[in-house]
Amino acid sequence: MTSLHNPVALPTSLFEKREELRRILESKHFASSPKKSRFLEFVSEQAFLGNGEKLNEYLIGVEVYDRGPEFNSQKDPIVRVQAHEIRRLLKKYYEEEGKNSLIRVDLPTGAYVPVFGRSMAGKADDDAEVTTEAAPSVPGRRSWLHLAFTLTLAAACIMLALLLVARGWRSGSAAQSVPAGTALPEGLEWFWRPFLPPAEPPLIVIPNHPLLRAAHGGDSPQTLSHGHEIPKADLPEFRDTIHFRELKRFLFVPSVTDFTSVGETMGLVSLCQMFSNVGQKYRVQQSRLVNFEEIKGNNAILLGGNQSWSGRVFLNVQGFHFQSGVITNTKPQPGEKSVYKPEFDPVTNQLTRDYALVLMLPNERRDNRVLLIYGIYTQGSQAAIEYLTNPEQMAELRKALMGLSPDGKTVPPYFQALLTTTVENAVPGNFSLVAVREISE
Repeated sequence: MTSLHNPVALPTSLFEKREELRRILESKHFASSPKKSRFLEFVSEQAFLGNGEKLNEYLIGVEVYDRGPEFNSQKDPIVRVQAHEIRRLLKKYYEEEGKNSLIRVDLPTGAYVPVFGRSMAGKADDDAEVTTEAAPSVPGRRSWLHLAFTLTLAAACIMLALLLVARGWRSGSAAQSVPAGTALPEGLEWFWRPFLPPAEPPLIVIPNHPLLRAAHGGDSPQTLSHGHEIPKADLPEFRDTIHFRELKRFLFVPSVTDFTSVGETMGLVSLCQMFSNVGQKYRVQQSRLVNFEEIKGNNAILLGGNQSWSGRVFLNVQGFHFQSGVITNTKPQPGEKSVYKPEFDPVTNQLTRDYALVLMLPNERRDNRVLLIYGIYTQGSQAAIEYLTNPEQMAELRKALMGLSPDGKTVPPYFQALLTTTVENAVPGNFSLVAVREISE
């Protein structure tokens, strides 16, 4: 007989799964255990992406516990021991903080693929109102100012994107007619060739970052009930803005659909213009509506590093890794750092330098590519896209990549590039190439 608290195979959305994972990781049982949290987050993300069959002790040991390529799971039981501890902590979580959770997570004994299902207890109490959201802590005033500024910029960028939509997009795709014979400059063509005609139209995926937006009179009572209020007196810098006069309350509500990131949206306009100039069709889709099978079946360009198909989708032991808000360098070469972190003004705490990774990778079909472009912050993403659409800058990248080949004249088909940009007033400034790596097939 099935226990009321055992997960059952009822439909659960990806959003529900991510929310339950977030609550678990923020609980007292996991918040103080970064490695166990990383373990559970890693295997969950791989399961979300359909990579569950690839999960094994070696992969987890290398990716989560930094054991290196020589890791031997028979001699080092770290993964099995930690998996046992995670199962114990999950049990305690659902006995205490998560006892009313409608979604439950289980890590079956002897396996590393987490199972997400609905609690029978939650199903039996469908008519009862159960609150499972953990109360988030209220950020400081600077964080809220940065949030409000970001939302304002996001709204402006979306207006730009909508203008582009009005000029030719239809149901997530677009095509522009251009004069016959139009081609990219030579400085760009070498990089973008896999995505140009006669190749199939690339799928460009823009991120849906979870954030808080300002609530308004058109929101439902249910939406408003989940809001987080900041007293107007705590935001005097906005006293002269229209928001301060029009909004009775500064109430912020969760949203995963209203905005994309600022830099990625600005970069999207540049990419669409570039493809339109050479007569290439393209498809644009938001990440929450794209599954991994669609990524594998197309030429794909993935924007934004907060997405589930960021660096951990295409696991590459060598080179650069984007994880936990920093970029690590597994084998630093002379003059390189082992870790690249964003930099901030010590007085204003404003971002002054960001980094971004560009990965050109093989897809499931050899004639297809997956291009990942993502910064630690949105400014890094925007700078990277500007770099990749600038013929003069791309000459620098091409020269660096040719230096990796034995003959000094051939660009490897798959590679990584680490870029950096200065940032002033939340806008990327001067960007440059830091390092490159070849990715073996």
